[in-house]
Amino acid sequence: MNIRENLEKWEEEHLSPYAALSSCSIGRMRQEEQCDIRPVFQRDRDRIIHSKSFRRLKDKTQVFLSPQGDHYRTRLTHTLEVSQNARTIAKALSLNEELAEAIALGHDLGHTPFGHAGERALDRVCPYGFDHSEQSVRTVDILEKGGQGLNLTFEVRDGIRNHQTKGHPMTLEGCIVRLSDKIAYIHHDMDDAIRAGMLTEEDVPGDIREVLGTTTGARLNRFIHDIVSNSMGKDFVAMSEPVAEAMQALRRFMFERVYLNPQAKGEESKAEVLVETLYDYYLHHLELLPKDLQILMESGESRERIVCDYVGAMTDRFAIARYEEIFVPRTWLY
Repeated sequence: MNIRENLEKWEEEHLSPYAALSSCSIGRMRQEEQCDIRPVFQRDRDRIIHSKSFRRLKDKTQVFLSPQGDHYRTRLTHTLEVSQNARTIAKALSLNEELAEAIALGHDLGHTPFGHAGERALDRVCPYGFDHSEQSVRTVDILEKGGQGLNLTFEVRDGIRNHQTKGHPMTLEGCIVRLSDKIAYIHHDMDDAIRAGMLTEEDVPGDIREVLGTTTGARLNRFIHDIVSNSMGKDFVAMSEPVAEAMQALRRFMFERVYLNPQAKGEESKAEVLVETLYDYYLHHLELLPKDLQILMESGESRERIVCDYVGAMTDRFAIARYEEIFVPRTWLY
């Protein structure tokens, strides 16, 4: 019996009967030889961490476009916070921590530059539309490794696809990530908004503070403890009704004061124009696309989809640099 098989045996003996076991995975799209050390979900986690799309998250917007400060969240730090929340909950519930971590680390790989502003822009101009959850799956299935994809397990891909509110993950670990994503962005977006001077802790309505706590840290602690206590030993993962209602009220408050605030979102219209302009430019200059994307196009993928893949994968910084290189006149020296 090798190391992987010993780890799989440990899962079978110690994890909850509701956990997704590595040894019982539905499998991958392409069969491959098992690792002798790592169970399948741990292997998926490693593949995601070593991917180019994961590294690009460090220069992609979370909420604030190009904030002037060192401590604002990026899409990468958001992903890490989602992962930490998910691991804590999964471990407490004796569910598969490695599956939860892999889903969490991969859930936003398909996000655009400039956050949801970039997503809205590509959704308008691409005839196939754009949804970052589906794009994350497309990234791991096709776009990574020069068109080969990462060949992740079905369970991880399902969790990535269904991490949004509208999703219905097939595993409890996927349900954990779905909740952890909401917890993370509400927690850190408020923290960043307070740092930016857009609101203060005292601005949070009293009825929300009474249920969830009076600081961002206290609320995070409340969310996680509530999920664990409400889900322990059950075949579902959910918040209690009072906490879920308070979280929805807090989310509405954040939309009113932060997500729709001109101070935070004033530059988003410019970002949308930039993304739409780059999409149109590369649609008419296909020869400038990376070789691996040209090969995918030659194999039958539409040019609109491939250009959407290229622009959607850009970081904020790279998109701005390409725009300036193409459209902003340079100083002429002689």
